[in-house]
Amino acid sequence: QVQLVESGGGLVQPGGSLRLSCAASGSIFSINRMGWYRQAPGKQRRLVATITTSGILTYADSVKGRFTISSDDAKNTVYLQMSSLKPEDTAVYYCVAGKYYSASYYSNDYWGQGTQVTVSS
Repeated sequence: QVQLVESGGGLVQPGGSLRLSCAASGSIFSINRMGWYRQAPGKQRRLVATITTSGILTYADSVKGRFTISSDDAKNTVYLQMSSLKPEDTAVYYCVAGKYYSASYYSNDYWGQGTQVTVSS
C-alpha cells in the first residue's frame, strides 16, 4: 500500500503561480511513476503531468510551457510548479502513483485525496 498526501492547493489570481507537493509513503518500492491528474466540475479526470524514476516526462498539451513537474527521490516527493495560471486550470488536482512500462502502458495504482486549485480574480 502506498499513501499519497498532497499539499499546496489554494486560491490564486490569473497569471499567478502555485506549487503543489505530493509525498509518498508506504510500499514505495512498488512504484516508479508519479504525477498529477485534475478534474474540473462536470469534466473527466485527465492527466496533467507525470514523471518516472528514469526521468521520462509527460505533459498535457494544455499545460506545456506553464507547468513543470519534478521530483525529489530522497523525499519520495513529486512537485508541480504551476505558472501563468488560467481560470481553466481550476480543478481538483490528484496525485497519482503507479508503474511505468511504456508511454502507452502504465498503471495508476494509488491516488491522493485531491487538493483544490482555484484560479480566479
